[in-house]
Amino acid sequence: MKNFLLSLGLFFNCITCSLAQSRYLGQAKIVTYPVPKQLYYSKHNDDYTVKVRQVGEKEWIDLYEYNVKVDMDTQSDASMVQFDFSGKIEVLVQKNNEEVRSVNIRPLSKHIIPKVEGRFVSFILDKPQNLSIEFNDDRLHNLHLFANSIETDIPDKNASNVMYFEAGMHEPTDSITKSFRIPSNTIVYLEGGAVLKGRLVCDSVENVKVLGHGMLLEPQQGISITYSKNVLIDGITVVDPHHYTVSGGQSTGITIKNLKSFSYQGWADGLDFMSCSNILIDDVFMRNSDDCLAFYTHRWDFYGDCRKVRVQNSTLWADIAHPINIGTHGNTVTGDEVLEDMLFSNLDILEQDEDDRDYQGCMAINVGDHNLARDITFEDIRVENIQEGQLFYLRVMYNQKYNTGPGKGVKNIVFRNITCNAKYVNPSLIEGYDENRTVDDISFENVVLNGRKITSLDDLNLNLNRKKYVGKLRIK
Repeated sequence: MKNFLLSLGLFFNCITCSLAQSRYLGQAKIVTYPVPKQLYYSKHNDDYTVKVRQVGEKEWIDLYEYNVKVDMDTQSDASMVQFDFSGKIEVLVQKNNEEVRSVNIRPLSKHIIPKVEGRFVSFILDKPQNLSIEFNDDRLHNLHLFANSIETDIPDKNASNVMYFEAGMHEPTDSITKSFRIPSNTIVYLEGGAVLKGRLVCDSVENVKVLGHGMLLEPQQGISITYSKNVLIDGITVVDPHHYTVSGGQSTGITIKNLKSFSYQGWADGLDFMSCSNILIDDVFMRNSDDCLAFYTHRWDFYGDCRKVRVQNSTLWADIAHPINIGTHGNTVTGDEVLEDMLFSNLDILEQDEDDRDYQGCMAINVGDHNLARDITFEDIRVENIQEGQLFYLRVMYNQKYNTGPGKGVKNIVFRNITCNAKYVNPSLIEGYDENRTVDDISFENVVLNGRKITSLDDLNLNLNRKKYVGKLRIK
């Protein structure tokens, strides 16, 4: 009888989730999206029950809790919910399978303080947020909550330049590459509740927009941008790709906003760019089991510099490898290449966990293959935890697994307004390769480690050997 009632409840719940819901209170609004019937049972995680409502309203709106795998080492099952809203809302989270001893809502810089009553936790939101809600210090089975703004830029589904994916499951007709190919001057719109089982390919195109609050689920790769220009990605979620979430090759004018990403497999990087320029990354949430962000010059069939990069207002979580990695791959055959004019600002790094010293560093500039990295600034960056790893990693190297020659140098790098609250962190590394391939002109301004403002190199927790071809270092 109990199993029958449970099945009956799930049946009616499934019907409820099959239709997009909107609730209004004055000008305020909450929008939830349907779950494809093929996924309703197989992709649900019962660790949490999550509900939302407008402040001042009595009735709660129940959300669907997706299962998302995280962390390559443990392949753990975490949870994810998402919805759109305006106005001021209340979120209610019930922990279903254990008592609540503690609750943290991260990034801590958001200053969201929950109210705890038994197994129930509630808090108020008055603006869009991408959050991790962690019970009893468990970061492997946590709840990811993505509260989006209400969509306003919805294209006409009947327009000739629109590829419109309505709520439901979608698989590409190309069964070999399992790809949706996007032509130039096209708007691709993923309606909330649309789930695509395939990658999006932008190859030798221009003026493409990928919009909406839909999802790419377990594609071989999320979105591929090659030999293209003026590509915008805004709002989508990519869950468990087998390889990159977004990869760029020899392209320019790439903008990525409000993208959310999870991966748990090897080489499942977040956003990787090879020989790309004019890149803007804004308000993304990346939890990956390889580099969250990586910037290279030449690799495979892509050639050229990497210039004019802006990354801002985002959250990075590297279960494996680097939150930020610059410079590994380059060109030792036809000429030198440069990575330059990069700014990383207002970022929360929630975690790094990497046991291989060659791939540590929350902020890593690690040049090989005749690369020169210069004129790069990291500012207003908050590192909450490093399970295993380093804060800074500046190195001219020759990694024989990936390189055909050493890097050329690391020059004019600024770290400004950096805080790190992780204890027992491996010393940061600064190391050149030889007298012609050095690390030089590095500035540390207002760095705070575990509440202590750094005033000298001795306080910076550096593995520094001046004989290792390191030039000028400054503390401000």
